Amino acid sequence: MTIGYDKIVFNKDLTIIIPLFQMRWRTILLQYCFLLVTCLLTALEAVPIDIDKTKVKNTQPVDSAKIEPPDTGLYYDEYLKQVIDVLETDNHFREKLQKADIEEIKSGRLSKELDLVSHHVRTRLDELKRQELARLRMLIKAKLDSHQNTGIDHHALLKQFDHLNHLNPDKFESTDLNMLIKAATSDLEHYDKTRHEEFKKYEMMKEHERREYLKTLSEEKRKEEESKFEEMKKKHENHPKVNHPGSKDQLKEVWEETDGLDPNDFDPKTFFKLHDVNSDGFLDEQELEALFTKELEKVYDPKNEEDDMIEMEEERLRMREHVMNEVDANRDRLVTLEEFLKATEKKEFLEPDSWETLDQQQFFTEEELREYEKLISLQENELKKKADELQKQKEELQRQHDQLEAQKLEYHQAVQQMEQKKLQQEIPPSGPGGELKFQPRM
Repeated sequence: MTIGYDKIVFNKDLTIIIPLFQMRWRTILLQYCFLLVTCLLTALEAVPIDIDKTKVKNTQPVDSAKIEPPDTGLYYDEYLKQVIDVLETDNHFREKLQKADIEEIKSGRLSKELDLVSHHVRTRLDELKRQELARLRMLIKAKLDSHQNTGIDHHALLKQFDHLNHLNPDKFESTDLNMLIKAATSDLEHYDKTRHEEFKKYEMMKEHERREYLKTLSEEKRKEEESKFEEMKKKHENHPKVNHPGSKDQLKEVWEETDGLDPNDFDPKTFFKLHDVNSDGFLDEQELEALFTKELEKVYDPKNEEDDMIEMEEERLRMREHVMNEVDANRDRLVTLEEFLKATEKKEFLEPDSWETLDQQQFFTEEELREYEKLISLQENELKKKADELQKQKEELQRQHDQLEAQKLEYHQAVQQMEQKKLQQEIPPSGPGGELKFQPRM
């Protein structure tokens, strides 16, 4: 999944630019914190399902040990993963997690079990917390230094980071685990909404730029461009029928074309097992989104000028959200085998409504576009104002530089005149310490 962020914004004004976001849009897998904890710590064993491997095309055994946990996109992602890795080594905590439900994890009750983990694990967690606090202090210092601020209380600024307890910088306690879970859950819970908002801005900017371009054209050229635009829209809309995401027709198509199996042998339980790539007993958001590739290819082709790949990723996001809403009964953003099988018994699975693709949607109203254009205008004016200020500062620095150069030249001329006068008076020129530069003739 892709999203147009060039930076991650911390609470208040602290930001860091990261090279991983050099691409305008990149795949970011959205997981709740408890999704990550469950996926990484729980070693649930799924019921074995016999699959005729001779009927499956290009199946390769998946080494679960090589599967990396998904990048959450959080600025404390590395810290989150390190804490989970350390907790995974404690058998007591691991056993408690296996028995815990999602509400226990979200509410913080599980965090109290931290008091019972081994001394070695607690020591390692203490070290991780100190490293994270040191990293945050470094980021704060870098931010403040860039603005040349002095006399700022760094300890007070640490309050803006709510994924750890900054009041106890040396010890990792149950409070820290609870804060980490709640912060990640809250941040990721609103991530899809943020991505939809960014997509909407992208579409409005695209339309704004198109209209601005049309204003620069003659009447004849403008009509040609408008005609071309409408033609491309119709061409994009002319695509095969898109199956309803999560319906039997859609899954059977994946079963046949991707898995290489006979559609008459379609079995939901086998399908679930095939697409639970990491064999953790769940279909997570990444695994669900992979199921929609065939449907998206009906509408979007990167070789076609009329097809926007950013819109394709928004469509993928909409499909995944729809399936999660229909199938994920306990709203933990993970689909269990039981939830999946129950969904296949519903009428909507067998007789779904038609799916409306993005080309049938209105992304924004004219009023919203006008408001967005006003915002753009204000931002452009602010940038122009700053550019003018910088230009004035540049001119002032240049004036001071020229003034210093003139003074330097004037000083050198004065020194030369003094040397000439000394020569005329047959006084040997002296060095800076008064020593003679050459011996007079005898």
